[in-house]
Amino acid sequence: MTPDPADVDEAVFDVVERIPPGRVSTYGAIGELIGVGPRRVARALSSGGGAVPWHRVVRADGTAAEPVRVRQLELLAAEGVPVRDGRVVMSAVRWPDDSSTPGDVPIRRA
Repeated sequence: MTPDPADVDEAVFDVVERIPPGRVSTYGAIGELIGVGPRRVARALSSGGGAVPWHRVVRADGTAAEPVRVRQLELLAAEGVPVRDGRVVMSAVRWPDDSSTPGDVPIRRA
């Protein structure tokens, strides 16, 4: 059975809301947590993610999506996220990571 698109969006938003300031996740990592692909995560954020810290989600290579690149990098810089050559230094700020506690990562699946 295919999950309701609204349920998938809500699951994405739930995860993104848990990313702490100064930390960054990827579309793929969020997708793995809720059981969808990275493009589906991007779609949820682009269509209704304005109320969550969408700027804390980047591509797997640490780059921002082109339509929001400048604003996203500004918001991340304001949180102290290191960026080198236009890419977030994921090794320094990746979430979730080994130090994340179970409460940091949702268990709800779409």
